[in-house]
Amino acid sequence: MHDRLATGPILPTLVRLAAPNMLAMLSAAAVGVAETRYVGLLGTAPLAAMAVVFPFAMLMQMFSAGSMGGGISSAVARALGAGHAARAQALATSAALIGLVLGLAFTALFLLFGRALYALLGARGAVLDLACEFSDTLFVGMAGIWIANSLVSVLRGTGDMKRPSLVILAVSAVQIVIGAALGLGLGPFPRLGMTGVALGQVLAFGGAAVFLLAYFASGRARLMLFSRTAPPTRAAFSDILRVGALACLSPVQSVATVLISTGLVATVGTDALAGYGIGSRLEFMLVPIAFGIGVASLPMVGIAVGRGDIARARRVAWTAAALSAALLGGIGLVVALVPSIWSGLFSNDAAVRAAADQYLRLAGPAFAFFGLGLTLFFASQGAGRVLGPVLAGTLRLAVVALLGFVLVKTGAPAWSYFAIVGVGMVAYGLATAAAVAATRWGPRVKPG
Repeated sequence: MHDRLATGPILPTLVRLAAPNMLAMLSAAAVGVAETRYVGLLGTAPLAAMAVVFPFAMLMQMFSAGSMGGGISSAVARALGAGHAARAQALATSAALIGLVLGLAFTALFLLFGRALYALLGARGAVLDLACEFSDTLFVGMAGIWIANSLVSVLRGTGDMKRPSLVILAVSAVQIVIGAALGLGLGPFPRLGMTGVALGQVLAFGGAAVFLLAYFASGRARLMLFSRTAPPTRAAFSDILRVGALACLSPVQSVATVLISTGLVATVGTDALAGYGIGSRLEFMLVPIAFGIGVASLPMVGIAVGRGDIARARRVAWTAAALSAALLGGIGLVVALVPSIWSGLFSNDAAVRAAADQYLRLAGPAFAFFGLGLTLFFASQGAGRVLGPVLAGTLRLAVVALLGFVLVKTGAPAWSYFAIVGVGMVAYGLATAAAVAATRWGPRVKPG
């Protein structure tokens, strides 16, 4: 596998690595749909409570699997590419310890301040109580979530995409089954409500963490944890955190952009907001495609950078970005030309569908740039150089916020708010591409 990543044909290798990742990410997206469905059966207050906690639960996944996870995969891949096996061993142990410490830190943070935070966001009475019930259960098990995603990222850094994808598929299935059974009280299981729904995620990821720890301990993985000959070092921690900590700004920017966009559209009416919700749902469904391709490119870029083959690293990055842009751009073009094939799935209300169609016509052509930027972000993680893509995310946020402020002040129509969402995506994609083109990539891995 290592030889294929280092010297194999780029596009076929990317496709082979990306396919299981995309399948796994789509299964994870299906969990959100399923949970929303069975929480809805519990009532309106539980739905509202979950809506309050959901952004923070998603941030934990984005931090642990995408941002810090990308830092882990990047560091491991660059070490292996440079031929520093002992350093890769130290990085694997460091990754597990980072997952444990950050998981426990977020547990403490949300147990202490979660209630105040949800109240600040507007949760009151029964909704606030249910939000805390769900959050407290979920964050008690946060260490298991962080450890599982950290170890999955170690495997991806070695070029193993199949096993992490199978783990995520299993986690998704277990989470749906246990969450529904304990939340709704199906069969012999007690009806635990929001606690049961949260336990589905906690038990699924906790089981995955135990499985992965056992897998590494068995010696079947390419790397071992807690090797006596390669203990964790300050340099190993630094290599992961230098990339992962900075990359954590990206999901925060993404969430902030979505929240601002939603708030802006809400100023022009309920129909526009409902239509935006339908249209933007497609954008979220496309993320697994760009994520899958980007994560596949990450170890290929990292190994090439570790070997000093910067030309190949850049070819991998641009090939992955082009593939992602072509796939997302093709889908965006279709829905821009025939928006009813998507909007018609979610509403029969003429005004809502008209708003959704308008959003898709204006934002759909920009999906290619969104895919371009997101995939280049992961490729940049592989090279250990993420500042440029992070700043591109800042630009997108600023474009949406500043143009939105002007539109609100001038009383602009709904279509103009939809248009700035697309403008933000174009700005993000072009700025990320410019940053990658201008940034010098080179090996940073040193022995030890």
